[in-house]
Amino acid sequence: MKREVKISKTLSFWLRHKPDDADISPSPEGWVEVGDVLKAFEKKKIYCSYELLEQIVTSNDKNRFEFSKDGRRIRARQGHSIPIDLGLAPTKPPNVLFHGTATGFLPSIQKGGLKPMKRHHVHLSSDAKLAVTVGARHGNPVVLEVDAQTMHHVGFIFLQTENGVWLTESVPERFLSIHQSAAISFS
Repeated sequence: MKREVKISKTLSFWLRHKPDDADISPSPEGWVEVGDVLKAFEKKKIYCSYELLEQIVTSNDKNRFEFSKDGRRIRARQGHSIPIDLGLAPTKPPNVLFHGTATGFLPSIQKGGLKPMKRHHVHLSSDAKLAVTVGARHGNPVVLEVDAQTMHHVGFIFLQTENGVWLTESVPERFLSIHQSAAISFS
């Protein structure tokens, strides 16, 4: 595995799911001292300098991580399975959002909608092409269209991260349809 990929995956694991594995303690907002992260990499015998970490954060195609303004702390922007308050304010979503998944997951989604599974939120995108990419990670992709406007009007809360990912607690099946008219129904 390429060093940068290994560091990115390890960082994601620590900051989103298992800080104990690195012996780090995120703040309630998910921030961890960069020095503590670098020491954790050293303990795991994974070479990572501040410059390399900075390169990984700035070049990550999913824009998963961010540094604090002073550059001394780091956190994951979304996708946590541990309790983190990202400090995001509820935001009115666009009329339609998208969720990429694999066709193999459609039967359970049709019965129960989108659920956060091991995370705290369902991740949505305002870009259907990005949703295809996300869905392809798990198999033959399909893009679900989310009626975010109606969800918002009936009281669902939406948050938007700095990197443009939309978050909500769940999406009931009645607000879902297959993007670009497929023969699969959600009724």
